[in-house]
Amino acid sequence: MTIKVNDSFPAVTLKHLTENGMQELDVGAFLKGKKIVLFAVPGAFTPTCSARHLPGYVDRARDFAAKGVDAICCMAVNDPFVMKAWAEAGNAAEAITMLPDGNGELTGKLGLELDARANGLGMRSKRFAMLIEDGVVKDVQVEAPGAFEVSSADFMLGRV
Repeated sequence: MTIKVNDSFPAVTLKHLTENGMQELDVGAFLKGKKIVLFAVPGAFTPTCSARHLPGYVDRARDFAAKGVDAICCMAVNDPFVMKAWAEAGNAAEAITMLPDGNGELTGKLGLELDARANGLGMRSKRFAMLIEDGVVKDVQVEAPGAFEVSSADFMLGRV
């Protein structure tokens, strides 16, 4: 079942890299009391994700903050090392909180898996974006296969 508006965001603990090494991130606690824009990509360092998706959110981070967004999060079914390297390569480390869903657990709980095994990429996340307020999904936009429109920074900025 795919997550929808007014659903509570699933509780999950992810691992991510910080200046103090590998840390656990309780996503439920992170979301509590905050207004968050979360976008997900099929994979770090992939063409559309690196050339358009991540840079759009980096470029518009101040615009989201001006609209009361506490954090912008980027999720991918990649390990914490890849997500950290991608944030650094994309100049996103300051503006974007990277959420590595290395085992695809969160993606599965959201019901937004993408079977990319035919392309040798395994199970990934569909491309999507959502607005979450205090742990409740207020808006969710899932892209059609191969599309990049409704999960873009510009589109979501108009939905905040």
